[in-house]
Amino acid sequence: MLYWLTGLSDGGDVFNLFRYITFRAGGAFFTALVFGFLFGRPLIDLLRRRQGKGQPIRNDGPASHLAKAGTPTMGGLLILSALMVSTLLWARLDNGYVWIVMGVTIGFGLIGFADDYAKVTKQSSKGVSSRVRFLLGLGLAAVAAAFAAHLHPEGLSNQLALPVFKDVLINLGWFFVPFSMVVIVGAANAVNLTDGLDGLAVMPVMIAAGTLGLIAYFVGRFDFSAYLGVHFVPGAGELFIFTAALIGGGLGFLWYNAPPAAVFMGDTGSLALGGALGAVAVCTKHEIVLAIVGGLFVVEALSVIIQVLYFKRTGRRVFLMAPIHHHFEKKGWAEPQIVIRFWIISLILALIGLATLKLR
Repeated sequence: MLYWLTGLSDGGDVFNLFRYITFRAGGAFFTALVFGFLFGRPLIDLLRRRQGKGQPIRNDGPASHLAKAGTPTMGGLLILSALMVSTLLWARLDNGYVWIVMGVTIGFGLIGFADDYAKVTKQSSKGVSSRVRFLLGLGLAAVAAAFAAHLHPEGLSNQLALPVFKDVLINLGWFFVPFSMVVIVGAANAVNLTDGLDGLAVMPVMIAAGTLGLIAYFVGRFDFSAYLGVHFVPGAGELFIFTAALIGGGLGFLWYNAPPAAVFMGDTGSLALGGALGAVAVCTKHEIVLAIVGGLFVVEALSVIIQVLYFKRTGRRVFLMAPIHHHFEKKGWAEPQIVIRFWIISLILALIGLATLKLR
């Protein structure tokens, strides 16, 4: 919205700053951060009054989690509110990629909100049917993928770009939409599975968002993309503003979610943020790099899949408990120890993901 102030510029005044994506990304970050600090406590107090007993705690989980009874959920509303307000304020609203990513984020946020609401009202760990959530997510991702394919330049539409290999593209044809659906829905559910400890999911999400934001900025500039040997995606640079707002909103939320958490993100936040990461990756043609940058989420999801399949086949478990962060809890690791070590792993994976831009 503020981008239109450039119409008042003569090229040498303060309004000219709004032409620059980096300036608007900084504005988006600080706007979302301040929003989180201002409205975090009032929102938590409101959620506590409305939810009463807060998020139901599973009896079969780690015993230490029973002490968290009464903590309100749906804290993802704080991140999403800060993210949307900041993006609408600072991004170019004539950019299709911005609307695709915002649509995916809001859509998955609504799915997560319905699930959280069902859990709180029923005081049960079972909310909306997983099949219903999965099908709704697939439908939303299909629409987003189709629009992304339409917006991509002719030489990139329906193509899969490979990291490291310069100028290598695989023509997926009609299969691009199903592939993108898997990326977006898979990212949403992987982040959702990771969100099991105070602060565990939000920091890796911010790290991944920062990495994808830089990639979006690079691929959205012809000079940078040519230098790095990556595919030029006109208009994708505006997503840097979205990811900057996500980081600001995430930090505002983390202030209240740091152990011991005053509020849980809930499916409202985890599904939305995971879907957002998947959508950014699809728009920037870096779907495979997302699997590297978000490797922690991949491992969390795989630990659940392996546990379920192995148990059905043998009646035994590979992990003491899945997702894998609960396995380490069962082994006696303290919650902050797990969280901080997983943050470190996320940062390392993000650096590896960024390295793929130049290793060509």
